[in-house]
Amino acid sequence: MESNLLELHIVRHGKSSWDYPHIADIDRPLTERGIENAHQMAQRFLANYHTPDLIITSSAARAVHTCLIFARILHVPFEQITINDLIYNGTDDEILGMIHSTPPRVKRLMIFGHNPAFTDLANRFLQHKIDNLPTAGIVSLHFNAPDWLEINRGNMVSEFFDFPKRLT
Repeated sequence: MESNLLELHIVRHGKSSWDYPHIADIDRPLTERGIENAHQMAQRFLANYHTPDLIITSSAARAVHTCLIFARILHVPFEQITINDLIYNGTDDEILGMIHSTPPRVKRLMIFGHNPAFTDLANRFLQHKIDNLPTAGIVSLHFNAPDWLEINRGNMVSEFFDFPKRLT
């Protein structure tokens, strides 16, 4: 019997640098702390969850770099990573539309992107809303749903919120 459990992991990129005022926002790199936090959070994720079936990341350099750190630590092959421009400037509605179009064979989806859209997206589902999804923070949601189009707060069976400064 096939499980109807779907996992959505919403990950904000690591801390980014403002040290390069003449480059476009989309090209801003991670700071050293951003790189360290991405490694730390990927290790925490690995200890608690299964490897994602698919990773979709924003096209921003800081999101791609965060994604690749997670992918390496989680042993996700490059073929299971997609860069989607929509996430960079997309609203939570547009990103949810992207999630809804995920193929049903994907049971565990991880997305990398930005605020405010990622905080707004997480708050659509969380029982207790958050003010901010911090850099390198993760909201993990589990749904008892037959496909991604059906995910909603009513069929969410568990949630978890983690971030680098959270006491463990």
